[in-house]
Amino acid sequence: MSIWTIIIALIVFGVIVIVHEMGHFFTAKFFGVTVHEFAVGMGPKIFSKTKNETDYSVRALPLGGYIRMEGEDEGSEDPNGFNNKHPLKRMAIIFAGPFMNFIFAFLLFSMLYMMVGVPVNTVGGLIEGMPAIRSELQEGDRIISIEGTRTSSWTDVTDTIGASEDEILTFEVQRESQTLMIDVETVREGGRTAIGISPKYERAPGISISYGFKQTVGMLKDMLTFLGQLFTGRSESEGVVGPIGIISAVGDAARTGFANVLFLAAVISLNLGLINLLPIPALDGSRIIFQFIELVRGKKIDPEKEGTIHLIGMALLLLLMVFVTYKDILRIFN
Repeated sequence: MSIWTIIIALIVFGVIVIVHEMGHFFTAKFFGVTVHEFAVGMGPKIFSKTKNETDYSVRALPLGGYIRMEGEDEGSEDPNGFNNKHPLKRMAIIFAGPFMNFIFAFLLFSMLYMMVGVPVNTVGGLIEGMPAIRSELQEGDRIISIEGTRTSSWTDVTDTIGASEDEILTFEVQRESQTLMIDVETVREGGRTAIGISPKYERAPGISISYGFKQTVGMLKDMLTFLGQLFTGRSESEGVVGPIGIISAVGDAARTGFANVLFLAAVISLNLGLINLLPIPALDGSRIIFQFIELVRGKKIDPEKEGTIHLIGMALLLLLMVFVTYKDILRIFN
């Protein structure tokens, strides 16, 4: 593992953590909460600067970050203390961190699609040895419908072809100013129907944003499914990685191009946001639950007792991180 791999990974992870903490920070400031420190990293300070009552610091261990608010885990009489704000405001401050990770992932995916383009319902190429190359289809043909089924996206094209069981499919295509009907033979590959065409890629802000949103939502659904299977024992924990695993993955992505680094950064950001919403002590999800309980009870929870629970949760999470890191090292050497 080269020094450049580690540097790139730390930059990626650092930016994602800063985005997360910015969500907490700006929402806290919006609701008038006193923020004592905005820290990137853990452990001893290596740099700090104080401005408008907040100490902005960089710490030695690049393992996360945090903001330290007045009255967050202890009692405070300050009206600008976190624990003296309405529970709904506190919930908003806590949720803003993961939410910013989701927004950041969406922006990265949209930027990625602007760079590489989005597959559209236009023939970009014909594959050698497949039926389409023997048909009258040509590169640049826009596919309007297949067997009467409208196709407004490349996903519509592949889904319609793949689900068909016909030996011949009739394509309605637009070629310049002409509308043509073209019959194409099919073959079966991997249990699906295929004809052997590839898409044309277009770069446009509107469609890139749309695909960025779909990618974000789709990947969140996949992550939720994986977490559900993990907790129910229907999935192996081999897919879980720690800091060393992330550094290794970012290094692999960096060797194959900037676009892959963007993609992986978006995935890590989504993971960070989602994991933080789990109801585990010390994570944002658990803190939101405490605020919700107070909202329902109409009575404050002792912030010192809550802080103790989160402290125990943090210790357990650090032990889990050590275990996962050990597994990462074994995986790399194996």
